[in-house]
Amino acid sequence: MKSTDQPPAIFIMGPTASGKTDLAIALAEQFPVGIISVDSAQIFRQLDVGSAKPDVETLSKYPHRLINIRDPSEAYSVVEFIRDAREEMVSITNAGKVPLLVGGTMLYFKKLLEGMAELPPANWEIRERILKRADNEGWPVLFKELRKHDPRAASKIHPNHSHRIQRALEVFYITGETLSYRQSKSPTSGIIDDYNIAQIALVPKDRRLLHSRIEERFHHMMAEGFEHEVQLLRLRGDLTKELPAIKSAGYRQLWQYFDGDLCIEEAIVRGIFATRQLAKRQLTWLRGWSDINKLYIDDSNKFISTNNLCDQVLKILESSSILNLER
Repeated sequence: MKSTDQPPAIFIMGPTASGKTDLAIALAEQFPVGIISVDSAQIFRQLDVGSAKPDVETLSKYPHRLINIRDPSEAYSVVEFIRDAREEMVSITNAGKVPLLVGGTMLYFKKLLEGMAELPPANWEIRERILKRADNEGWPVLFKELRKHDPRAASKIHPNHSHRIQRALEVFYITGETLSYRQSKSPTSGIIDDYNIAQIALVPKDRRLLHSRIEERFHHMMAEGFEHEVQLLRLRGDLTKELPAIKSAGYRQLWQYFDGDLCIEEAIVRGIFATRQLAKRQLTWLRGWSDINKLYIDDSNKFISTNNLCDQVLKILESSSILNLER
C-alpha cells in the first residue's frame, strides 16, 4: 500500500457467507465510514431474504448505499455501478468519512478499480426482441449469429450463457459496433489513481467449512420466508426467469420450483449448490487479485470471530499509510 495525499477507501471482498457484512458493521462501530454495497442482487428491491440483505433495523443504524436502488424488472449494468459508486465515494469523502465498499460482486470491484470501455445502456425494445427470438429459435441460433458478427466476443462466451449472448448482440444492434471493438477502445478511468485503497479479502482455509455455512444459511433463509418472497415476486406478473434479478443464486431454483420443474427439496439442494458455485467463482477472482490483504475466516476447524477479524483489519489500516485512525 502506498503513501499519498489521496483520500482513503477500504474494500472488504470475499465469497458469499464469509462474514463481510458483519465485519463492515464492526468496522463502522470503530470509526466513521460510509458503507457502499457491492452486490449485484442486493441492488434490487424485494430481493431481501434470498440475497442475505441486512435487515431494516441494521440498515437504519448502519445505512448501506446502493442497496434497494432498482426494481427487479430492471437491469443494472457495470457502467451504472461504476458511476453510482464513484458518486457515493465522493459524497462520503466530502462528509469527512471513509468509503467502505463491501460485497462479493468481484466484477464490480475490478471494473471500479481499473475502469472499462463505455457501453450503451440497456435498450429494452431491442432486449425484448432478442429474448423473444431466444424463446422462438433457441439460444444456439443466437450464439451462432453472435459468432458471425463478433467471433472474438463469442470465443469468450459459453454457448449456454444466455445473458452474455444477449448483451453482446444488444450492443451490436444498438451501436452497429461489436462488443469486442467497444471493449478494445480506451477504457474509462478507474479509481485506482484517485484513492489510496486498502483491499482486504476474506478467504477460507478449509472450503468445507464455508460450504457448511452456505448450506446452513440457505436453510435459515428458507425458515425466514425465502419461498414466500419468491412467490410474491411471481405474483407481480411482470417478472420472468430471464431477468438478472431472478437469475441470482437461489432465486432461479425456487422460481423453477414454482414453475413445477423441481420439487421443493430439489430446489433447495440446487440452490445450495448454485451458491457454492458462486463462492467458487468469487474465490477464483481473488486468487489472481493484486494488492490485497488476505484474512482467513477459519482456523483449526472453526470460524474466527468477527471481533477478531475486525482487530486484524484495524491493525492493517493502522500499520499502513492509508489511514490515521483516531478511535
